Amino acid sequence: MVDAPHSHDGKRPDAASTNDEPIVSDTVAVPGSSSTTETTAHMGADFEAQLAALSGEVSREELEAVGALPSGSALLIVRRGPNVGARFLLDSDVTTVGRHPDADIFLDDVTVSRKHSEFIRSGTTFEIRDQGSLNGTYFDGVRVDSATLVDGSEVQIGKFRLTFYASRLDLASSAAS
Repeated sequence: MVDAPHSHDGKRPDAASTNDEPIVSDTVAVPGSSSTTETTAHMGADFEAQLAALSGEVSREELEAVGALPSGSALLIVRRGPNVGARFLLDSDVTTVGRHPDADIFLDDVTVSRKHSEFIRSGTTFEIRDQGSLNGTYFDGVRVDSATLVDGSEVQIGKFRLTFYASRLDLASSAAS
């Protein structure tokens, strides 16, 4: 049985804390006993980054990186998987992705094939192409052989979920035309 903590006035305690780490706290009944134990877990910056990624929030640093992209480039940000927060610049006509050490984007996990996918640039447009990977490549939750990427698209390669951000200069010029 879990009893959520309450302050002396019967309300839940304020989530704000004097340190910067989120705190999860509960009072738990000890089995076979009439006593309870206070359990508290402190979460660090890694946890906060993963939480922000799950909610789709973009950090100030990520916004600055996306805003600084030159025309003809794009940015991938890992939102889920072992490298949460990692950023990969797409600035060449072909960018290879896989578990092979020579891949342009090296994703070190058994769910990723050695030569998993490629990002293909044509002018200011980017496309993802699966390279016959075992686990497939997903675009916005759907398994695809290839797909044209749009700003904010999610690409899944193995355990890794990456969000695609196009150059703001390219978005502005396509909106103007």
